[in-house]
Amino acid sequence: MTGAPAVAVVGVHGHGHTHVRHVLRLAGKGAARLAAVVDPRPVDDLAYVPPGTRWVPALDDLLAGPERPDVVVLATPIHTHLPLARAALRAGCDVLLEKPTTASLAEHAELVAFVEETGRRCQVGFQSFGSAAVDELERLVASGALGEVRVVGAVGTWVRTAAYYARARWAGKRRLDGVDVVDGVVTNPLAHAVATALRVAGARTAADVLDVRLDQFHAHPIEADDTSSLVVRTAGGVTVGAGLTLAAAERTPARVVVRGTAGEATLLYEHDELEVHTRTQSWRRTFARVDLLDDLLAARVDPSARLRCDVASTGAFMRVLEAVRLAPDPRQVPAAHLRWRGVGQDRHPVVGSIAAWCERAALEPATFTELGAPFALAAAQAEPAAVTAPLARP
Repeated sequence: MTGAPAVAVVGVHGHGHTHVRHVLRLAGKGAARLAAVVDPRPVDDLAYVPPGTRWVPALDDLLAGPERPDVVVLATPIHTHLPLARAALRAGCDVLLEKPTTASLAEHAELVAFVEETGRRCQVGFQSFGSAAVDELERLVASGALGEVRVVGAVGTWVRTAAYYARARWAGKRRLDGVDVVDGVVTNPLAHAVATALRVAGARTAADVLDVRLDQFHAHPIEADDTSSLVVRTAGGVTVGAGLTLAAAERTPARVVVRGTAGEATLLYEHDELEVHTRTQSWRRTFARVDLLDDLLAARVDPSARLRCDVASTGAFMRVLEAVRLAPDPRQVPAAHLRWRGVGQDRHPVVGSIAAWCERAALEPATFTELGAPFALAAAQAEPAAVTAPLARP
């Protein structure tokens, strides 16, 4: 390899625009070059794609040519992750794969095996894993500064409008054209909260998760969940709880809360902020973050370097995704427990008192139904057959 590594971005009409812009920033420093953008739709109308950039409608066409990239960034629908990553790895490329890793635990195992077989690198885009705030929180837990850690909670109260689910055929789907998509609040918009909480709790591989209890609902007219709670028992004895919604009255910063016998820490992972309170110290700081593409490019130069979010280390999160995939369809939040705001594509639902219920679910931890949340109990009465059993240990 000579010169700056060539990077191709696949899927550029949605979230992929952030990757295109970042590669261009790296190109300005001589650290990378944008070799091509890949998308079935033309890119002539995209202001963030520089004129003259090579456009290819399909990844196979790019990989089959003589100008194969060094790195492929995949910002494509969830159900395309495995086949596209496999094609890029087989062609000798390293891969940055947007989260969630794949659409099932079996696909994850297949991808991990393929990475090992090819000897290439595959980074997964849980960007919070590049944060020094997460590193510091892990250090605090390991050092015993918080005492014995019993609970790690993930709280996410966000807002999504009708436009969010109208942007693509697969948005808000559990399955599409007979293929698993699993595009719900747990597995996509607030997947960072779940994955980061699991990591802080010491759960990285599928074997680190003993079982998962789920309670899934939707306020939007979609198939998948937009309001869910979960409780995860880890092999290390720490319980991870999560209360997550896209139907809040207002968006608040997502957070991971660690509670120990000697103190508490709160990570605002979107802002790389960590707040700590123990018997001997109280502080709040903002930390630096390493971009995961930068991390992947650095690892290509140093073979001994470990990726910040190697595909194998997302196994614990994939156990949660598998529980979501196999669970009964989410229940509809009854109309009596919803308020609608906005009009047209800005229209969005608000579940009554959902922010408080999400916090309780994460920190007690328990599911909405176990806590007696009125919307959950009413939904259970309306759909009594939709009961989610714990996911058994593999």
